[in-house]
Amino acid sequence: MAVYKRSYKGYNGAYTPEWSRFRVLTRYGSRGLFKSKFLTGFFAVCLFPFLITAALIYLNHNATILAMFKFGKNVVNIDSSFFSQYLQTQVGFAFILTAFVGPGLISPDLANNALVLYFCRPFTRTEYVTGKLLVLATLLSYITWIPGLVLFTIEGSLSGWHWMIANFYIAVAIILSSLMLILVLSLLALALSAWVKWKPVAGALVLGVMFFGTGFGAAVNGIMRTSEGYLFSIPTLLTIVMHSLFRLGRFTDLPPAEACIALLIISAGCLFLLGRKIRAYEVVR
Repeated sequence: MAVYKRSYKGYNGAYTPEWSRFRVLTRYGSRGLFKSKFLTGFFAVCLFPFLITAALIYLNHNATILAMFKFGKNVVNIDSSFFSQYLQTQVGFAFILTAFVGPGLISPDLANNALVLYFCRPFTRTEYVTGKLLVLATLLSYITWIPGLVLFTIEGSLSGWHWMIANFYIAVAIILSSLMLILVLSLLALALSAWVKWKPVAGALVLGVMFFGTGFGAAVNGIMRTSEGYLFSIPTLLTIVMHSLFRLGRFTDLPPAEACIALLIISAGCLFLLGRKIRAYEVVR
C-alpha cells in the first residue's frame, strides 16, 4: 500500500496474551496431522487396545457372562499389572506414531530457512520448541494417559470408591509414566528432526535409536555381565520406571532412580541439540 494515500492504520484490536502465543504453532501444526489416510488409520489402530481393555473390564463385572462361559469370579485380575500391561502396549504404538509425526515438525522449517520468519515475530526459541512439542505431546496423550485414566475410572465406578481410593497410586502411575514417555519421545523426535532435514531419514533414526539402543545394551550386558547396558535402551529405561511406579518390583537389576536419571540426561541432551540448531540464522562455513 502506497504511503502517500495515507489509508494505512495500525492494528487497534485486542492482542493475545504473551504466555499463550506459542499455542499458535501447536494449533497450525496439528491441522495437517490427519490429512494422511495412513496416519489416520494407524491412529485408529492405536485405540483398539483401549476398546479391548474396556471390554475386559466390563466382562469382569458381568455375572451373566461369567456364569455362561464358566470363567469363575473374574475373567482377568484388574490390578496394577493389568494397567501396566495396557500402558506398555501403548508404548510400542507411541514409538511408531512418533517416528511418523515427529520428523515433520521442525525439519521443513529448517529446510526452507523459515526460522527467521518465526523469530521476527514475538516468539522466543523456548516458545517455538514448546509449541512444536505440544503437537506431538497432545497426540500421544490421546493414546496413553487419557484413555488410561478413563479405564481406571470405569473400573473404579464398577468396583466402588473403596477400590478407587485403595488403588489411587495406579492413576498416579499412569500419569507419571505417560508424561515421562511423552517428554522423552517428543524431545528425541524434535532433536532428530532439527539435525536431519530429510523427514524419512529422521523417522528411521527415531526407530533406529530405540532398536539399536536396545540391541547395543543387551550386547553390553552379555559381554560385561552387568546391567548398566540398559542405560542405552530407552524402552527398557521407561519399563523400569513404569514397574517402579506401578509397584510391580524391579524389572531388572538396574535401580529405578538410575533409570530416571538416565532419561533426564537423554532429555537434557536433546534440549542441548535443539538449542544448537533452533536459531534465527545459520552460519555456513
